[in-house]
Amino acid sequence: MNAQRRIERIAVLVSKGRHPVSGTPRYSRNDALALELGRKLAEQHRAKLDVIHAGDPHDPALNDYLALGAREVEVLACGEHDDAARALAERVRGYDLVLTGTRAEGAHDSGMLPYGVAAALALPIVGGAVDIDIDIDAASGSAIVRQFLPKGLRRRVQTTLPAVIAVHPLANAQPRYAYARLRAGAIRPAVFGRFKSDESGAWRVGPVERKPVKFAAAEKRSGHARMLSATTTESRGGNVVIEGSSVEKAQVILAYLREHQLIDY
Repeated sequence: MNAQRRIERIAVLVSKGRHPVSGTPRYSRNDALALELGRKLAEQHRAKLDVIHAGDPHDPALNDYLALGAREVEVLACGEHDDAARALAERVRGYDLVLTGTRAEGAHDSGMLPYGVAAALALPIVGGAVDIDIDIDAASGSAIVRQFLPKGLRRRVQTTLPAVIAVHPLANAQPRYAYARLRAGAIRPAVFGRFKSDESGAWRVGPVERKPVKFAAAEKRSGHARMLSATTTESRGGNVVIEGSSVEKAQVILAYLREHQLIDY
């Protein structure tokens, strides 16, 4: 018989957030949900939970994670031109489960960090998690993730452990802020290697100049037809291309854009 695999170490990677109106530094709501799910799993399986951040240990936003349940936040020194994903990956190497938010809020929020960490560790990654259960009956252990899908749909996927899981903003968790936990916790700078980013020179960071324009075909139907479409489920046409190569599928998309004058080349 195969022995059960015990979950021993869980890591939660947290980032700096920013208030959408005032711009004040604060915790990231996505990472707070990942922290809450990590706390529940750690209590359930009696595992050690480590909360890790790559950045400035003096950032006031990190104190919020103490109030949300982290006993300690370990901070890896990381500058603007350093590779945070690689540094975090080296720090969490050997962990059974690594949890992150889907993306940061108002900072470097490309959403690529979970994938960078998973790629550096050669681990499977599951995104859009709203619920996480750990199955330790198998010898290798596995995580059963309920994954967010658009239009209210959900699906369950299973991945072997260790793994990286990115938590969705609508995850089934309710973080609770407690000032007493903030006073009891601590921010601990860690002595760890720094890795220079090979891509930092190719990026330019600046304020948003304008919002992206969404392509939309011009509406050519009558008002009566538009009212009917709002109350019925009639098809508006279009093509579903399944067969063919990627080049042929791209040509179908280009033909649609040109037909509706959404591009001029």
